Amino acid sequence: MHVELTRNRPGRGWSLSRRLFVLQIVVVALVVLGGAALSWYDARRQAEDAATGEVVSVARAVASLPAVRAAMGRPDASAELQPLAEEVRTATGVAFVTIMTPEGIRYTHPDPTRIGRPFIGHIDQARTGLVFTETYTGSLGPSVRAVVPVFGDGGQVRGLVSVGIHMRVLTAEVQGHVTALVLVAAAALAIGGALTYLVNRRLARHTHGLTPAELSRMYEYHDAILHAVREGLLLVSPSGRVTLCNDGAAVLLSSQPSEVEGALVSELGLPEQLADDLASGHAVRDEVHLTDDRVLLVNSSAVRSGGRDLGSVVTLRDHTELQALSGELDTLHGFSESLRSQAHESANRLHAVVSLIELGRAEEAAGLATAELELAQQLTDRVVGAVSEPVLAAVLLGKSAEASERGVEVVLSEDTEIDESVRGRVDSRDLVTILGNLIDNAVEATQDAADPKVVVTARRTGAELLIRVADNGPGIDPEAAQRVFQRGWSTKDGSRGLGLALVGQSVRRYGGTVEVGDDGGAVFTVRIPAEPEAGAR
Repeated sequence: MHVELTRNRPGRGWSLSRRLFVLQIVVVALVVLGGAALSWYDARRQAEDAATGEVVSVARAVASLPAVRAAMGRPDASAELQPLAEEVRTATGVAFVTIMTPEGIRYTHPDPTRIGRPFIGHIDQARTGLVFTETYTGSLGPSVRAVVPVFGDGGQVRGLVSVGIHMRVLTAEVQGHVTALVLVAAAALAIGGALTYLVNRRLARHTHGLTPAELSRMYEYHDAILHAVREGLLLVSPSGRVTLCNDGAAVLLSSQPSEVEGALVSELGLPEQLADDLASGHAVRDEVHLTDDRVLLVNSSAVRSGGRDLGSVVTLRDHTELQALSGELDTLHGFSESLRSQAHESANRLHAVVSLIELGRAEEAAGLATAELELAQQLTDRVVGAVSEPVLAAVLLGKSAEASERGVEVVLSEDTEIDESVRGRVDSRDLVTILGNLIDNAVEATQDAADPKVVVTARRTGAELLIRVADNGPGIDPEAAQRVFQRGWSTKDGSRGLGLALVGQSVRRYGGTVEVGDDGGAVFTVRIPAEPEAGAR
């Protein structure tokens, strides 16, 4: 599967980070401008409310003055009230103070030429005794004004007072707020834009400048690859938690992806050494680990990006079948090497027999040939007579011949008896693994013995299959007896320690047990129930 993402291809569209940047800038601008507009509207409304309250207060104060009430209806009211109105206007800073008759004829006005003319505005509510406010365009321009009644002693409306403030004054007041508001809005927009830019730069690094379509395609490829590969793939965080598990890894770990993802490696029920390797984050290359029913080849590589530790990538490959075949191949190879060596020895002895015949010593030649045949056939007859299961017989013959080449005698005990029915309980490959590795281990252990010897017992009773391999080597330290079936344990130097671990795995697969004893050397006893136990294979 070939995946190509050309980042600089024309017409590929904006990257995800750029799209989000533009969207965020637009949103920030709309929010800031909307907030500014609302603030401006609120400031203007507050200014108008304040102006309305001010003109009402001034108008009521003027209407309640005794001089104003007394002058209402007099012919010379304008002469008395005009100076008073102008004094109040100047003192309060309002645009005008107009005192008028109930019909709206002006007594006072900032422009004396307009005195005696009708008031421009609404006065009907004020004539009924109510206070009336409005924004209206009069002779002096737009203004916020109030019209209040002037009551006589009997409570009747004897006149009206109107006070107003020019709208341009309010506009000037709001303008000061607007200037500050614009500065704040501009600062907010700049800060929002800068923060958005920084966030999107980080997003661009994480998305590698890819467009949404490219990200979607990469996810589809990623998902397809994870489900397609047979090898197991795990992503483990620096804290030792599994962040990703594909189908292959779930199968190899005898679990489900949903159960593995999010769990700590220590919670997966793996062998201690395998769990430690996965959680450590250290590089691991082609290490063999054993689970309850599989042989796994494990590789692990640390992942770093930008100086940050992202955890490790772990690959798992199933080597169960390969390991079994490898064991069989080793057995056959050893058998063939032994046959080759025996053929060479037989050729040497045959030359000796021929030479004796040529020398006229026929009886000695016949004795030498007969002894050779008896020696070669003795173990074969014993194995064939006691073990009718072909795979087990082949293992015994091959390992015996191989041990003989190394100066070790392999003896089949008198009570050994196995027929082909054992194949219905134990797979042939597992028989090769169990018996072959036990014999190999025993042969290794007797190399330094004076008279190296390995005794093999294999028989099936009604309740179990028993395989026992004893040697006359140095034996096994009782303190190490519990560790002999762990991967890597060995009394020898070099890359060893897998054979007995495979024995333990194979025996556990069938619900059996392996015991380690000492009887003048190491004794390994395997017992496998004749009938499968619950949970066993």
